Amino acid sequence: MHGYFDKNNFKLFLGGYVIGTLTEYILSFLIEVILETNWWDYSGKILNINGRVCLLYSIFWGILTVFLVRKVNPKIDNLCNKLQEKVSKKFLKVSVSIIIVFLAIDCLATCYAQDFFITRMVVEKNIPVYNQEAIQSKYDKIKANKNLDNFINRVWGNKKMIKTFPNIKIQDKDFNTIYLHSLLPEIEPYYVKVFDKK
Repeated sequence: MHGYFDKNNFKLFLGGYVIGTLTEYILSFLIEVILETNWWDYSGKILNINGRVCLLYSIFWGILTVFLVRKVNPKIDNLCNKLQEKVSKKFLKVSVSIIIVFLAIDCLATCYAQDFFITRMVVEKNIPVYNQEAIQSKYDKIKANKNLDNFINRVWGNKKMIKTFPNIKIQDKDFNTIYLHSLLPEIEPYYVKVFDKK
């Protein structure tokens, strides 16, 4: 398969374009279904599909794929070859396994953190959503468990969540998009410092 793209950047670009777009669409869909939120929304972009993907970022995936395969991957291959000469294969396999487990745990923790944050915002800011009763019940269970509640507030407090996910948003019953940072004006997201023209 590697040889198929060796001398054809267009095919490599097209592969990255298609795979990147499909992956982004599927991830957006799963995040919306599982977490009931949107991590990104391209509704205002040209040639978007349901706000999940758009032409501009699909082109970006294609360009990024060409760059990674042509420039970055050869360097990683060289590094891996050097590591194999100096370190045992067993050690490398164990190290890779540990990293994969760590990344999987980090991904799950991120999903739970966003879910807890959205639950907290919906209840404490009285946001009218379709599954209000289920969210209220989840919130009450968290509050009833003092250790869990203290852990969530300490590790995934409002400031941490807004700083980490400045564009996190939800839709209310009337399909209005609510950016959660707008409910916490005292917390300034990082991107405001970069793009704010004041």
